[in-house]
Amino acid sequence: MNSEQALLADLDSAGVVFAVHEHIAVATVEDSAEVTGHIPGYHTKNLFLKDKAGRYWLVTMPGEERADLRFIASRLGAGRFSFGKPEAMKELLGVTPGAVTPLAAFNDRAGKVTVVLDAAFAPDGTINVHPLRNTATLSLRTTDLVAALERWGHAPLVLSLQPED
Repeated sequence: MNSEQALLADLDSAGVVFAVHEHIAVATVEDSAEVTGHIPGYHTKNLFLKDKAGRYWLVTMPGEERADLRFIASRLGAGRFSFGKPEAMKELLGVTPGAVTPLAAFNDRAGKVTVVLDAAFAPDGTINVHPLRNTATLSLRTTDLVAALERWGHAPLVLSLQPED
């Protein structure tokens, strides 16, 4: 059983209702909007980041929002952020660039990555994320995503990631 099959089996065994939408590969939020915009729910932007102290972060925010890395770092009490290297992403999360997803925390058994969710996602809403690959989108309730992350030992930090205007 590959990692995605194990992930889906875990979600299913926990009673999570989800749908997988197959599509062509998408690498950016812009690509994804064209291909998956018809899927109801929140669409996401997912960032694999490393702070100055060497800690890794997986940040999920609404796809249409601007990612202000300085602001996000200040909200998290982290040093300056840079994007994590693809090799670290593969080693820690089992995914490649373009396929970053909060569901990749399933692969981080050592708990080396801190998961952050933007508070803009309504708990009872539907959130759309990759199922460990960028050729599909998985839709599930935000509350089910949070519960899964908690079950995997990655209780997410949930806070507003957008500066007040």
